[in-house]
Amino acid sequence: MLMKLRSRYLALKVDSPGRFSSREIMEALWSALLRLFGEYGASRTGLRLIDYDEMNHVAIVHVSHKEVETIRAAVASITQIESKPAAVHIIAVSGTIKALRTKLKANAKRISPNMQQ
Repeated sequence: MLMKLRSRYLALKVDSPGRFSSREIMEALWSALLRLFGEYGASRTGLRLIDYDEMNHVAIVHVSHKEVETIRAAVASITQIESKPAAVHIIAVSGTIKALRTKLKANAKRISPNMQQ
């Protein structure tokens, strides 16, 4: 019997004076993954963008539960996006999108002062 693939959802905060599109954020993530782990390592992550709030610079991504540490390393290595200085931080990790959104709402003031509750 096949086992169900478990997944994790990560909330990422982009700290930068510039604004970025969801495509630019994903290109930066994939670039960091490929640079650190190669094509095989990057393909194992199952990285997908679920949502990106351009106003608050918060992205929600889906990854394989076994590859959370791989994504953490890749995110920590990002220093610029589209040649603009940027830092990306993981602010929450959860097994479901609903629980992740609940965590984000509970910490909204800390994450971004203008984030809606």
